[in-house]
Amino acid sequence: MRYAGEAGYVLHARPWRETGLLVDLLSESQGRLGLIARGVRGPRRQAQFAALQPLQHVRIEAVQRGELAYLSSVEALDAPPPLGGHASLAAFYVNELLLRLAPRQDPHSQLYGLYGQVRARLGDASGLAWTLRRFERDLLEALGFGFDLRVDGDGVDIDPAARYRLEAEHGPRRVLGERIGESRGRYATGRALLALGDDIRPDAADLESLRHAMRDVIGQHVGQRGLKSWQLAADLGRLSARRADQGGDSVA
Repeated sequence: MRYAGEAGYVLHARPWRETGLLVDLLSESQGRLGLIARGVRGPRRQAQFAALQPLQHVRIEAVQRGELAYLSSVEALDAPPPLGGHASLAAFYVNELLLRLAPRQDPHSQLYGLYGQVRARLGDASGLAWTLRRFERDLLEALGFGFDLRVDGDGVDIDPAARYRLEAEHGPRRVLGERIGESRGRYATGRALLALGDDIRPDAADLESLRHAMRDVIGQHVGQRGLKSWQLAADLGRLSARRADQGGDSVA
């Protein structure tokens, strides 16, 4: 199969042999593609090498051979948003989610537009947490893993005052009071679920409750191995705490 003028976003790139790259691309019409880009790490191919870095929006020419496609040309369509600090980690998380959840060569018409949307929103450092919760919601929905955020898995209306655990197969499951006390931070408030369902940003406490609950349900899809971005975030959090104890600048 030949890809002519196929637009896509670069999710990941790693060295391949002496001068090549193995690239994962989220394409507009074909879903996630694995590409072999030969010779792009040479001194005369710097523009192509730069175009094949994560977050780049590109147009490619390639030929599919088996599981991978061989790249013949690539051009950048725009410049990615400049990101640093927490925004860079958020972008890594977004890309890793797609790499782990979206199968190769399985077209999903919504994913391309969804990625372009979240890529633009990552530039707003003040809204990163809300950006990621919306992306998680929309990604699960696009892949067929979503659930109604206005009723629980038994069809009962979500109670704003209650707390819920999110389960991949069941959806929201109300948590009884005695269990809430055991691990309160893991459960989303009903207010937060209703706000997410209505695409209305909740307050800080409710938004934080969504982070833990969404991590639980995503963890059920990615498996015990978890995500590298979660581990990196935990490491940065510990480093930030140590620096704060020592009176230094926090990195998170």
